[in-house]
Amino acid sequence: MLGITDFWMFVVAAILVNLTPGQDTFYILGRSISQGRSAGMASVMGIGCGVLVHTLAAALGLSALLSTSAQAFYIVKMAGAAYLIYLGIRMILSKSEGAVIPDKFKSTDFWLIYRQGLLTNVLNPKVAIFFLAFMPQFISPETTNTFLSFLVLGLCFVTTGMIWCTILALGAAAFSDKLSGCRSFSAVLNRTAGALFIFLGLRLATSE
Repeated sequence: MLGITDFWMFVVAAILVNLTPGQDTFYILGRSISQGRSAGMASVMGIGCGVLVHTLAAALGLSALLSTSAQAFYIVKMAGAAYLIYLGIRMILSKSEGAVIPDKFKSTDFWLIYRQGLLTNVLNPKVAIFFLAFMPQFISPETTNTFLSFLVLGLCFVTTGMIWCTILALGAAAFSDKLSGCRSFSAVLNRTAGALFIFLGLRLATSE
């Protein structure tokens, strides 16, 4: 379908990645807890749009690379495999810390909070690198419309992320205590995601 391989594996991986607490999660929780539902939803919208920017950048760049040079695309895929394995090992070996959730923000303006959320995501180079490493392995090199394939996967990733982030924003008071105080919860997610990243990296490295 659209040159996409193992679509449901991608969906599961996307959901797991979005569930894993990270910078965006703590930003949304902090805004929601300290400034309420409106600020939390502004943060969700900003971060979601930031992920969409990364999606479009990956779709344009990688589809252009594939159409220009299959060998160059292969090199990118192998570098991505190494990065995923590295991430996985780090996540498994890291000692989980309680979430550091900022509890004070100066502005309550909806659109300013939106822009800050957008910039928080867009200016995070780790997100861009992750997209470059994560998405290519689910695209068949033989497909004739790689841009559409990347776009569909990216929108799927954005959709699952927005659903989860909305749940976080709306239920911040209930979720924040568990996420910030329960190290075992964060550790399980990190190690599960780490094992998945290693599997995907090895799978990518050994695929033809």
